[in-house]
Order: sequence, then structure tokens, then C-alpha cells
Amino acid sequence: MKRLNTEWGELENLVLKDMSDGFISNMTIQRQFFPNDEDQTGAAKALLRLQDTYNLDTDTLSRGNLPGVKHKSFLTAEDCFELGKIAYTEADYYHTELWMEQALKQLDEGEVSSADKVYILDYLSYAVYQQGDLAKAMALTRRLLELDPEHQRANGNMKYFEYIMAKEKEANKSSTDSEDQVEKETEVKKKDYLPERRKYEMLCRGEGLKMTPRRQKRLFCRYYDGNRNPRYILGPVKQEDEWDKPRIVRFLDIISDEEIETVKELAKPRLSRATVHDPETGKLTTAHYRVSKSAWLSGYESPVVSRINTRIQDLTGLDVSTAEELQVANYGVGGQYEPHFDFARKDEPDAFKELGTGNRIATWLFYMSDVSAGGATVFPEVGASVWPRKGTAVFWYNLFPSGEGDYSTRHAACPVLVGNKWVSNKWLHERGQEFRRPCTLSELE
Repeated sequence: MKRLNTEWGELENLVLKDMSDGFISNMTIQRQFFPNDEDQTGAAKALLRLQDTYNLDTDTLSRGNLPGVKHKSFLTAEDCFELGKIAYTEADYYHTELWMEQALKQLDEGEVSSADKVYILDYLSYAVYQQGDLAKAMALTRRLLELDPEHQRANGNMKYFEYIMAKEKEANKSSTDSEDQVEKETEVKKKDYLPERRKYEMLCRGEGLKMTPRRQKRLFCRYYDGNRNPRYILGPVKQEDEWDKPRIVRFLDIISDEEIETVKELAKPRLSRATVHDPETGKLTTAHYRVSKSAWLSGYESPVVSRINTRIQDLTGLDVSTAEELQVANYGVGGQYEPHFDFARKDEPDAFKELGTGNRIATWLFYMSDVSAGGATVFPEVGASVWPRKGTAVFWYNLFPSGEGDYSTRHAACPVLVGNKWVSNKWLHERGQEFRRPCTLSELE
């Protein structure tokens, strides 16, 4: 009696109550924190970037067979189709072909998906045609017409492909050996395109130049007291040589986990898309070659940041009062910063004019997290790779004692393949410095 009288009445009221207004209101509030179209496109481009940098095939990425991954995440045929579409909108027909073929492969293997083979073949055939493989484009279009004989665009494309094929056959009859030679020369030129890019990607994969044993023997680890700095005479820090020319040193156990968490918590509310100096306008702007989020922290707002600044000053012997604020950067999956210089070149006389502190004399870089795969700091000019190790920092001079820029310090942050990379850096400037020539390795011995 109680159940059917009292409790059923309560259930009836609950069922009849309109919850949609409250649900929509709550969703509207939460929607601002959801990813948008730009985020989705950025994530897709990040996957394509990882694919190229680390020589990953589509099947490896789709199946989640990546180093350091404990819980694999799979891409569905629909996901692969969406990746192909984003590449298509960028006129990137190479990646369009790769990902449309992967989507088709997974459907052919029996995957149940909302992705439609007709749509996939439509994109795929056009992408293949755009890359000059007319025979394959025709074969794919025939397969599409088998699935949908009335497909208007496919029928039109087939007639056009047949017309082009006929013209090519006629042209081939009158082709000369000289044309073949021109084609071969063009292929050679393509192979030599962007040599720095290839070196950068090789270093990111750990395939860079190997230092000779003779040079390797001149790299040491030591306890360092900051040139007899009072704070470090009794408690010197661990220092090791990463590279000789340019001289890159790493400081170990130089920032504690507690300090790292404080810096991250201060930075998180302010993180925004990182910017770069536009040499033409002299203003800050976002760029496709720098994909990360960053924030700036001043010494006066936290004793931890102030303590970190003092530590940098003590160990480098450089005045931090004219340095830039501590920059905190977060690189998610695919996050990178392609090869660049930290200092201003002669053709950028106004790069740091607003600061009024001269050029960037040196760079100090804290690693505030380990990275499961990828995320190295590489120097393509010399073949050096410096890998992230939480709690350490690397330091190098950007300028020679003469004030001239050291072009061998051109460096890059490799894309993060697996994990999340946190770094913070301090750029020290010329103004107020007593520029002391850094010790050579032989002098330190």
C-alpha cells in the first residue's frame, strides 16, 4: 500500500518534472570549458606533425602503439576520416591520402563505424589525383562507383580522368629523354628540400650526430660552487657537460618538486597561446611553428620565484635584474617550437627595444617534468640533443664576448609524442652585466 500510494506518487512527480531547463542551463555554463573547432583542428595537426617528426605510420598511431603508453587509445575509422578531412582542408593531400586509406582499411577489416566508404573514397581519389597518381585515382573512383553507381561527382571525375589519361598517352609517345632528365633533377631537388628540417626531425628521434670519442672524453661532471659563491661553497651543486661547442651545461637537482608545483600553480591561471616576435612588425604574434602555452612570473609575486631568480644569478654570475620575467611553458601532445634563435640578429635591431636591456646574452632552461616520449631540446647546427629530466636545468650563452650572436645556438623544442612537458626559462640580457668569458672545458679540467 505504501509503495503504490506514497512512493509511486514521488516517482510520478519526478518523471513528470521537466529537467531540460536546468540541464541546458548547466550545459551552457560548462560549454565554455569544452574544446572548440580551433582546438580540434590543432589536435589533428599535432598528430600529423608527430607522424612526420617520428616517422610513424598511420596504423601505429591509430592502434596507439606508441612508446611509453600504458593505456592504449585507439582511433576509430571515423577519427581517421576526420583527420583526413582536416588535412584536405589544408590542401595537404599527402596526409589526406594516408588517413583516408587508414579509415578504409579499418572498415574493410570489419570495424563497425558511422564512416561511409563512399565519402572516404571520394576524398581519397581526389587526394591521390592531386599528387599525380592518375591510375590509382581511377581505380579508387571505379570502386566508389561500384558502391554508388549514381554518384554524380565520381561519374564526372571518371570521364575527366579518362580524358587526361588519353592525353598523357599521346604525350608519352612524343616524350624525350631530356624530359626524363628534368623529372629526375626535380626529384633530387625535392629530396634536398628543407635540410634543416630533416636534421631537426632526426635529432628529435635520437638519430643525430654522434660526438667523437675524443670530444666525448672532454665532457665531465663536477660539483660547482658558482665561482666561489658564498651560498654554494659548502653545498655545491651537481653540474655536467652536455655539449662542448656551444658549451651547454646541465645542473642536476636544481629545482625541488615543491618549487615546481608552486611555479605550475602560479602559471596555470595565466597560460595562453605562446607568441613570437614578428621581425617585420616588431610585435608579438602567434605562429604555427610554436605550439605551446606560456605564462610569465615576476619575482615580487612569490618568494619561490624570487628564490629561483637568485639561484640563477648566483650560479651564472649574471645579473637577473635586467633579465626577462620567468617564462613558464606547457607543451601538450604535439607541442613544439621549431628551430629558432633566442638572441636578436643584426636584421632585427628593434627586437628587444621596448625592454631597453640589450640583447639576450644567455638562456637558462628548467625542466619541470619528465616526458614519456619526445620533447627533446635539439641544436640542429651542431647535432646536439638535450633530453628533459625533471628537476634539472640547462644553460648556454647566446652571445660571444664580443656581443656577436653565436649562430650555433640555434635550437628547437621537439614535439611531445607521449606525455606532458613543463619547462620554465630565464632570458638574461646584456644591460648591467660584467661579461666574463665562460671557462673552456680544458680550463675546468
